[in-house]
Amino acid sequence: MSGIDQATAAALGWPKSKYAWVEHERRWLCRSVPFDRVISAERYTDLYVTGTQLRLREAIPADGGPPMLRLGRKADVSPSVRLLTSIYLSPEEFRLLSSLPGQVLCKTRHSLGKVDGADVFVDVFEGPLDGLIMAEAEFEGLEAMARYPTPDFAVREVTDDVLYTGGRLATDGLPAGFAD
Repeated sequence: MSGIDQATAAALGWPKSKYAWVEHERRWLCRSVPFDRVISAERYTDLYVTGTQLRLREAIPADGGPPMLRLGRKADVSPSVRLLTSIYLSPEEFRLLSSLPGQVLCKTRHSLGKVDGADVFVDVFEGPLDGLIMAEAEFEGLEAMARYPTPDFAVREVTDDVLYTGGRLATDGLPAGFAD
């Protein structure tokens, strides 16, 4: 597991690291979506299951393709590095798990594809998070993440602010001073 030792993985609940992958990610607030760069979009409905690190996700492609249904588990090693696992679900399994208690977060994710070696997305949030537009870039490793420039359409980096993680946004809503 790139950059995470086995003891850290075990302490976060992954005794066998071969079942997890490491995500390296940075996040920025944006005023708008650079639609001229969007190559695809999906509508996400995420259920953050109360008292767990679990997220149930339904992703519906904007082009009308079949929904992707999955259950994921995340644990933050740091604000920009986390361990993840994921399993894909049948509609019946998804329906059963969607009855679990939790907080729902809805957004449309716009993919910009590979930009300077990173996968870049811009999320437009809905409901209680209406008005929040956030970009994220996912990297192969820490070095690529560290040298990545702030996107020209971004306003402010929020990678180190845990209030801008999906789970916290779902449970706590928009952070105070978000519009500043």
